[in-house]
Amino acid sequence: MIDQFLSTIGDLARDSGVAGFFAEGGWKNIVMILISFLFMYLAIAKGFEPLLLLPISFGMLLTNLPGADMYHSEFWVYQTVGDNDHYIDYGNILQHGGLLDILYMGVKLQIYPPLIFLGIGAMTDFGPLIANPKSFLLGAAAQGGIFFTFLGAAVLGMSAAECGSIAIIGGADGPTSIYVSSKLLSNSDSIGVGTIALAAYTYMALVPIIQPPIMRLLTTKKERSIVMGQLRPVSKAEKLIFPILVTVVIALMIPSAAPLVGMLMMGNLLKESGVCDRIAKTAQNELMNIITIFLGVTVGATTTAKTIMTLSFAKVIILGVIAFSIGTACGILLGKLMCVLTHGKVNPLIGSAGVSAVPMAARVSQKVGQEEVPTNYLLMHAMGPNVAGVIGSAVAAGVLLSIVAH
Repeated sequence: MIDQFLSTIGDLARDSGVAGFFAEGGWKNIVMILISFLFMYLAIAKGFEPLLLLPISFGMLLTNLPGADMYHSEFWVYQTVGDNDHYIDYGNILQHGGLLDILYMGVKLQIYPPLIFLGIGAMTDFGPLIANPKSFLLGAAAQGGIFFTFLGAAVLGMSAAECGSIAIIGGADGPTSIYVSSKLLSNSDSIGVGTIALAAYTYMALVPIIQPPIMRLLTTKKERSIVMGQLRPVSKAEKLIFPILVTVVIALMIPSAAPLVGMLMMGNLLKESGVCDRIAKTAQNELMNIITIFLGVTVGATTTAKTIMTLSFAKVIILGVIAFSIGTACGILLGKLMCVLTHGKVNPLIGSAGVSAVPMAARVSQKVGQEEVPTNYLLMHAMGPNVAGVIGSAVAAGVLLSIVAH
């Protein structure tokens, strides 16, 4: 009886998650769990993108607990039939997958990011962009970091899929980064979707730290002191036509950008129409919150030890900050050119808001401007390039997908 009891206890001990920490490579799980605690601290105590960083960090915790079996990276390896037919066995995942495997299907099937864009569109006012169409150019220029980094990653010998996934971090748009990387990356690549998401949201949270030094370096005190005139009023008709026109033009020019841009503009049309208040509020709140939870925790689940504790992750972090910094610089430099062409009517600082970290990047533009002139209110002027950056990052994503696909 005692022997049977001891045998049962031994079996329970061997099958417990604790035993997994003592298995080969178990120490890596401990390190990853500690990293998840660090991200939880940054989200809770420091307020670094908490709405997504907290679910991501908790997903990281769950996936690195030995024996939890909520996520299985081996299920997401592409199968091959014939010469070129690559697919994921979703039937096997539905039958044998854990909770996070099931939810992660929404990422791999590119469902969650477009729905996030629907909510973003329902919360966005494109008025400043419509009032000052030149802001489109600033938003486009700030995507320069994406394409410079794509070429840089290619020089380092990375695959086309890895280059595109790393480069899109320069747009400072988390859902777009997840969308592109989930379409391009497979388990055969040295980096994963979770790696890209962590880098993207880390740099989004660090916008107030990374951007100001670049802004001060590339502008003069006189340029930072420029006070811009008030924006013209925008009619309701313009706000209704804008999302429809943008959807048609971009979908025809870059079809692969249509899912993101289309959902963004649909959300905005729901808001601006004034006849869909219930749907618009649902997109802004309930739907946005639910998808954010699912997206965050499942992306976090992909951050296993074998994907994070690698040299490739260090490359992602380094190239990501380069992409973001170049994007910021490109926006500012075009802003300086506009300042010259308009004889000092454009403050170059608003160009830094061309990255799509809304509305944080616009607030940083105003903050740096007010360091020189406390009564200078650049926020609404910076919101034009900022929301243009959201559109620009989605277009850049479509371009990258088209390039890599061919």
